[in-house]
Amino acid sequence: MTITIDIAPDLQPQLNREAARAGLDPSAFIARLVEERLGKKQQRVPHLSPRETELLREINRGLLSEDWQRYRELVAKRRDETLTPTEQGDLIGLADQIEEANVHRIECLIELAHIRNTSLEALMDQLGIRPPAYA
Repeated sequence: MTITIDIAPDLQPQLNREAARAGLDPSAFIARLVEERLGKKQQRVPHLSPRETELLREINRGLLSEDWQRYRELVAKRRDETLTPTEQGDLIGLADQIEEANVHRIECLIELAHIRNTSLEALMDQLGIRPPAYA
């Protein structure tokens, strides 16, 4: 594949010097730089074991959006003190589901941290997971 690039005029002498130091013509030198750069990026992509993949799936699993919507509606009704006894039972059931899901998620995070030989806090930081503000 052939690609044409335009470089700033002030970079051309530096490119020629660096290529000469490497014993290459400027085109070959640029091709080597691109290969090295892209090759390093590909090497940085971690290979996940089947267990890590499964744990990440479990960590990212959540309640259905309809369940979250219903939960928020019930919490608002509780705040407004308009919650019926049936709705209170529904809210408790949803809260229990959320709590169980969070416990399972933490268990998966702990196992994944162990597999990766890192702390739970460091893993959560790597994954961009933040504890809720009220925690």
